[in-house]
Amino acid sequence: MEDVLTLITMIVLLLLAFHGFGKCSSDLYSRSDFPEGFVFGAGISAYQWEGAVDEDGRKPSVWDTFLHCRLDCPNFSCVYRGKMDNGDIACDGYHKYKEDVQLMAETGLHTFRFSISWSRLISNGRGSINPKGLQFYKNFIQELVKHGIEPHVTLHHYDFPQYLEDDYGGWTNRKIIKDFTAYADVCFREFGNHVKFWTTINEANIFTIGGYNDGNSPPGRCSFPGRNCTLGNSSTETYIVGHNLLLAHASVSRLYKQKYKDIQGGSVGFSLFAMNFTPSTNSKDDEIATKRANDFYLGWMLEPLIYGDYPDVMKRTIGSRLPVFSKEESEQVKGSSDFIGVIHYLTALVTNIDINPSLSGIPDFNSDMGESINILSMRVRISRLPNSDEKCLIFFITLSILEYIKQSYGNPPVYILENGKTMNQDLELQQKDTPRIEYLDAYIGAVLKAVRNGSDTRGYFVWSFMDLYELLNGYKSSFGLYSVNFSDPHRKRSPKLSAHWYSGFLKGKPTFLGSQGITQLHSNFSSSR
Repeated sequence: MEDVLTLITMIVLLLLAFHGFGKCSSDLYSRSDFPEGFVFGAGISAYQWEGAVDEDGRKPSVWDTFLHCRLDCPNFSCVYRGKMDNGDIACDGYHKYKEDVQLMAETGLHTFRFSISWSRLISNGRGSINPKGLQFYKNFIQELVKHGIEPHVTLHHYDFPQYLEDDYGGWTNRKIIKDFTAYADVCFREFGNHVKFWTTINEANIFTIGGYNDGNSPPGRCSFPGRNCTLGNSSTETYIVGHNLLLAHASVSRLYKQKYKDIQGGSVGFSLFAMNFTPSTNSKDDEIATKRANDFYLGWMLEPLIYGDYPDVMKRTIGSRLPVFSKEESEQVKGSSDFIGVIHYLTALVTNIDINPSLSGIPDFNSDMGESINILSMRVRISRLPNSDEKCLIFFITLSILEYIKQSYGNPPVYILENGKTMNQDLELQQKDTPRIEYLDAYIGAVLKAVRNGSDTRGYFVWSFMDLYELLNGYKSSFGLYSVNFSDPHRKRSPKLSAHWYSGFLKGKPTFLGSQGITQLHSNFSSSR
């Protein structure tokens, strides 16, 4: 791993010089350096924060089933995984939302990103509204607005209703387009007077790959020997679900524009997980493989949203397994996203190799994309690099992905909806989370540089506002600005050093992370406890 990190650093430094990015950081910057209207916030999602899993009319989502392995669900691939963490209580945000909004206000957040639990608002996914679920979200949104915090709502953050999965196979069936649109209609009607930013689908590409190709996230469908998936077809369902997600998004976007936009004045976007792909060598083969990786990960859904159809390389490779947009569908999907939500954590080296899909018995997304690709991905660990290179690495990763979107997709409006640094869950050590501050400082500085270079990036959201139930990782790691004591029945929240740093930045203090600045930050933090 050390050799890989060294190689990445060398590539970073060369590319920074080649592209003329100049210095690796803005050194000293403040909130006022960003354009007027640029928003800063933080985020959570319903299943990871709310808890109250079976209270007040909420019914199970596919995450409840996946983690509890409910064998009574006929259309669910369930494998016993031993004792697993779950979000049954999580942060207990359902009961503690007023306390949490107060913390947001004290931190100085301009906006807050959260998701709505579909099966809390409409218990079975379609039909009658659950009045207590409706009241909860109305109360939460009103509490945010009362404290001057702009709500940014995600409609689908992985946790769609189990009832719809059992009834007709969920996202594998086009019936869900109608149900998802009806659900969105309820949200627009009930909350749209206060909500101006809507994201339809959270990181649609990873949701699809995990749930329907690899089978390692809900609803756990796949068809690989030895994967223990009892249902699914990795060769086709990945692309069918991706297609349905795009059509459902377009349907919701069209509904909003026709029925609500003139009255409410909001916008509707679509979110994707982005990776920074870098050739592992300067060979032509690795360059081509990197282009292919970008086309499969981002182009798969961005090209339809921007240009109306899938990338040519996907159509050639996947053939008849890739659904085809009708002319009408293409026109509906194209331009249906007012902004692109970017979820960004990872970088990847791409090497050209041969992968024979016959080894697994079937072609799937990975063999389709990686027919000649081997991707080594990692979370960026700046603490393991020489100090002089840390900001260069983060700067390149950030600038590169935003520059790629700008150049390849016509510079659409972008909101970085998730970005942050994970650390081990340790209530003592994580309070003074200097590595997280260093990461955020470098990343936000790079966003500023990208904006100055012409990127139409309009907002940045830290993941996450507080420690959460991390999907697939439980409570072992934390991204939060605030710690949560999950062994305490009251789920006590406590600010970390990063909360103080981010709060200071939001309130106009210039960032400075030299030894003197860190010492002062630690001193202020210790005296405030």
